Amino acid sequence: MPNFGPPSTPRPAASVVLLRRGGSHSQRALEVLMLRRSEEAKFMPGVWVFPGGSLDEADGADEPGLRACALRELAEEAGIELDAGEELVPFTRWITPEVIATRFDAWFFLALAPAHSPPQPDGVETTEARWFQPTAALEAQEAGEVVLSFPTQTQLRWLAEFRTSDEAMAAYRERTLEPILPVVIADEGAEPRVVLPGDPDYPA
Repeated sequence: MPNFGPPSTPRPAASVVLLRRGGSHSQRALEVLMLRRSEEAKFMPGVWVFPGGSLDEADGADEPGLRACALRELAEEAGIELDAGEELVPFTRWITPEVIATRFDAWFFLALAPAHSPPQPDGVETTEARWFQPTAALEAQEAGEVVLSFPTQTQLRWLAEFRTSDEAMAAYRERTLEPILPVVIADEGAEPRVVLPGDPDYPA
């Protein structure tokens, strides 16, 4: 829903972008786990997402709490348990645009899937689970087979730059996490569009 008043305070949230080594031993391309949200969901019904959700008080605070939240949501929504000691690499941090009423400050962590861990949607929040190569998910969006949010599409394009999950994990271990606050621009006579920090027309 649009927001016509002062910006609301974003709610902390966290997700796991779970990667696995897909294909045969001779072709181990990067694949990512995605879940389809229930059509009954109030927020993004029917949209394909990474496992995640809002921070609970029991998760704790700051980055340790966000990591605990991401692991809890992965277990609840996809039935995959990661040990607390498993590596979670900060990937992206998205803050919902100020023109949206319901806002999140969402951290996304890269993690490697444990062996022999088929996802199990919970049947309430999530109804389907699939492993996608990033380009295949984007092509499915173009074909109208799946619905993806703008941040999800952007993250899939970034992951598509890597041949394997190990390459992606290694690359983001070396990067500093910077928050991304998209801005919606409505040019006269044109459809609204989203711009990101670094784009030429991002507001100063």
